[in-house]
Amino acid sequence: MPTSLHKQSRRMSLIEAIVNIAVGYSVAVVMQMLAFPLFGLEASLEENLALGALFTIASVCRSYVLRRVFEALRVRGLLAVEDAKA
Repeated sequence: MPTSLHKQSRRMSLIEAIVNIAVGYSVAVVMQMLAFPLFGLEASLEENLALGALFTIASVCRSYVLRRVFEALRVRGLLAVEDAKA
């Protein structure tokens, strides 16, 4: 399997992160709008948007903390990471 010798640029990493957050937020809001009525819950569009924002903030924080934990494990040699060139 061919591998690229180039790493993702910081700009593309930022774009990927922004798109990931936007898609996650959209999915959260749509799922709430579809799922809440199944449980007898009613929420306005504004309430769904606000709740989606809270879930998105929680998700971003969770992802950041996990990324830092795994990076710390990698740096300490406690996490086996395969060499990308192998």
